[in-house]
This record gives sequence, C-alpha cells and structure tokens, in this order.
Amino acid sequence: MSQKLNIAISSYRSAPFGGGQGIFIYELSKALQSLGHNVDIISGPPYPNLVSKIKLIKSPGLNLFSTFVFKERLAIFINKKNKSIDDWYEFISALFGGFPEIKTFGNRLKKLLKDSSYDILIDNQSLSFGILELQDKIPVIEIVHHPITKDYAYDIQFSKGIIQKISKWRWFSFLKMQKKVAPLLKVISTPSNNSRTDIIKDFNVLKDKIVVIPNGIDHTKFSPKEDIKRNPKQLITTASADVPLKGLDFTLKAIHSLKIDFPEIRLVIIGAPRSGGHTERLIQKLDIGANIIYKTNLSREEIAIEYAQSNIAIVSSLYEGFGFPVGEAMACSIPLIATNVASIPEITLSYAELIADRDAQSIEHAVRKIFLDPSKYQMRADAGRMHIIENFDWQKIAKQYESLIYNTMEKFEC
Repeated sequence: MSQKLNIAISSYRSAPFGGGQGIFIYELSKALQSLGHNVDIISGPPYPNLVSKIKLIKSPGLNLFSTFVFKERLAIFINKKNKSIDDWYEFISALFGGFPEIKTFGNRLKKLLKDSSYDILIDNQSLSFGILELQDKIPVIEIVHHPITKDYAYDIQFSKGIIQKISKWRWFSFLKMQKKVAPLLKVISTPSNNSRTDIIKDFNVLKDKIVVIPNGIDHTKFSPKEDIKRNPKQLITTASADVPLKGLDFTLKAIHSLKIDFPEIRLVIIGAPRSGGHTERLIQKLDIGANIIYKTNLSREEIAIEYAQSNIAIVSSLYEGFGFPVGEAMACSIPLIATNVASIPEITLSYAELIADRDAQSIEHAVRKIFLDPSKYQMRADAGRMHIIENFDWQKIAKQYESLIYNTMEKFEC
C-alpha cells in the first residue's frame, strides 16, 4: 500500500509555545504532508501554528482554562448560546476543580467525524470515550507520549496537606476514563520504550498493541549559531513553574550552591513563572532572584538563540515520556546535563552527563566538571548533535508513521 491519504490529526490542546503538544502536532503534520499526504488538524484551544496548506479545523469548547477567575469563567458560560450537555459538564466539572476538556473534546470529535471521509485518524493523547466509538468507523492510531498517571503520582507526592491532595485528585479525575479507554484501543504509538513499559503497567494495555516511534527533532532550527557568542556562565533549562515532574527545584538549589564560587552565574528558564507560586517562593528563599531569568512564549527560533547564548543545558526532570528539550539541546551542540530516568537515556545514549534525579548536588558537580574542561564536553556535545541528526530526523520518523498508518488501515479493512 502506497497511496496518498487524507489524514486527520486531532489534539484536545495544541499550545504552540508551552509544552510539547503543539510542537508535536506541527512537526508530524508537516512531515506527513511532505510525503504527499493531505493533512488536516482538528484541535481545541489553544491552537497550533501550522505550515501552509495544512487546514486547521477548530473544535472549541468553553476554553475555561484561559482564566482562573470565577467571574470570568461564569461570563464565558453564560454568554455561550445554545449550550450543549458537554458545555454544562465542562462548566460544572471545572467549577469543582476538574479538567473536563479531554472528555468533551472527544465527544465533539465523535460528532465532527460522524460522516468522515478521512482515511485515518491520529489522535494526540486524549484517550477519550469518543475515540473508542470512532475506531469502529475509521482506522485510529492513538498517540500516548506517556501515561498521565506519572504526572499524578508526582503531584500527589509533592503536595502539602490534604487540601492540595484533594485538589490534585479532582484535577486528574479524567484518568478514570483513560484507564478504561486505553486497554480497548486497537493501536497505540508511543515515543520511547520506557513509555511503552509504563503504558502496559499503568493502563493495562497489551504489549502487541503498542508501537514505539520516537519523536523527531528539528535539527535545522535547533542548530549551532556560529555568529552568536556564548555566555560562559549562563545555563539554560526548560520547565513549567510549579510542575514537580520537571524537577526544577533541584536545579534552583544547585544554582544557590554554585553562586558562592560563581556569583555571575545565571539560569535562563524557558517557561512561564507563576506569581506567588512555589517556584517563586523558593527562588526568594534561596536568594537567587538576580541569577534567574524567565523567557516565555518564545518561538523555536528564539529558543535556539537562547541555547546558542548558553554554555550548559540542564534537564532535571523526574520523568519524561520523550523530552523535546533533551533532543533540542543536543541538536544545538550544547553540553547537556540530564537525569538518568525514564526515556532520557534512550535519547542521549552516552552524549550527555547523566545524573541521579532529585539530587541538586549532582547537578552542581556536573556543572563544575564542565566549567573545568569545556573543550572535552563540547566535543561530546558535537557528537551528540550528529546522533540526533542520524536518529531523530523528522523525515525518517514520518516514514515510520506512514508504515504504521498503512498497516493500521490494512488491519481495519480485514
């Protein structure tokens, strides 16, 4: 089978800047289009950036998480005309601390594709009841970057007090649905062997239903910038504030220790700060505010420039299903310090300084080693870029997806 196809890619959220979903949607759709296929994106807000000739079909719910002010959420709900059952569910669930968008997006998608002319649907990690119904009508590939049970476990572990724990339990209540849906899906693609193991364990999915296809890295945009001078004492990391899974606390504590010998050290954080949140309070407690710089809503070209200006990249995550920041840093030929957990060593192999997780002292020691012998670690970083080009090129990844698509279609027709 080698015909050109009409492909729908669905994603309940596709933020172009924060997180990896928007990046994944952009790159996968672009790569499949380059193989000659027609690709449409069906997305809830926030919407992705897309290349030309890829159609965006907007599937908006109430978008209540554009604000956390009750009066503004109430106004959004009241002003919505011809309210559906999903609108009521979305408002009431959000009112009591839940995250209903995944379920309601799946319901809207089911209605939207009722009379579908697409050859196949690739759904980006909703694992919703709507997807179960759709897979009986058209071939479906479900992308599961990693089971969100991991996020939930770490959020609960780092919660302080019963109120916070109840809040997290409510927010992650959609996991009940995903645990029911996942074992019934016919085809799942995941970007790492570690994620496949966790999906089997946490979602009770049979191993032969899961195909491992790594994500690609745009090594053209993420590349060394010879015309940009590096700041010898500038480090860079990517982490959303107050998300325990990213392990930002341990990097901040390492900066606190390093500041004694390197007062000019600074850490660029690609991510949004949360006013008055845990991370902001920790920065104040450690007295490192002058050493921390947040950069928010950057394009990938702008992020690549930040890498070019930095001397070391740090990924201190406690868990990663794939980890775009790992591959992007390596593609930029910047010495990388990363935790030896989950999928990270699958990406880095021996081309990064792998350390234990939850260990600020290990981060500190690794930084000092690189400061003492920068040429040695730069040579390894340069080899790491070649590793990314050879193994995580999006065109090669797209070919693997194309093969899985044809195989899924053949099995569906049988």
